[in-house]
Amino acid sequence: MRSKDEILALLKEAVMRYDKKLAVSAATEAVRMGISPAEAIEKGLGAGMAEISDMFNEGRMFLPQVLAASQAMSQAINIYERHMGEEKIPSKGVVVIGTVEGDIHEIGKHVVSAFLRSAGFLVYDLGKDVPPHLFTQAAKEMNASIVGASALMTTTLVGQRKIIERLKEEKLFNVKTIFGGACCTSKWVENIGGDAYCECGSMVVQRVNALMM
Repeated sequence: MRSKDEILALLKEAVMRYDKKLAVSAATEAVRMGISPAEAIEKGLGAGMAEISDMFNEGRMFLPQVLAASQAMSQAINIYERHMGEEKIPSKGVVVIGTVEGDIHEIGKHVVSAFLRSAGFLVYDLGKDVPPHLFTQAAKEMNASIVGASALMTTTLVGQRKIIERLKEEKLFNVKTIFGGACCTSKWVENIGGDAYCECGSMVVQRVNALMM
């Protein structure tokens, strides 16, 4: 029988090798051993994604590998969710994320979601072409602390401003916003009253952690 440290090492290895089967088997064994979701994520899966993040920042890893690692991590988390019933996996906070209305680009958003999940945030990904009212609706329903939205086309950038307007209309003043995308800039985010700008996926955890303080 493996020790707890060995199981945590396997969870980390599964993420770094993008190995979904290993992720599932290691997570199943972790559940059987009574290793808590928080510890499995922080010391196993999250540790693997942290190294992935470092390699990505250093140019030693690229988007496809980051996404593959994220998928392996998701498989492991699914095992925990299946065994926990109505209990919730502990999280550092809830983030609602999506691509703005009229925009169908998702790769960058997937990377952002992967890094946030690896850091212990509960992420609800609304997908692409999401109208402003769905961001606020999800923020209410999920009791989110942060709403994030990407826009890759100049013509859809206004969707980020509309999200802020909608949050104000719904009196969700405690919900922070973070925006990014190819045509998004820090100046634009400042002008529309957003709380944070994220220039790349690998920086999102740092930005969101700052917003949560």
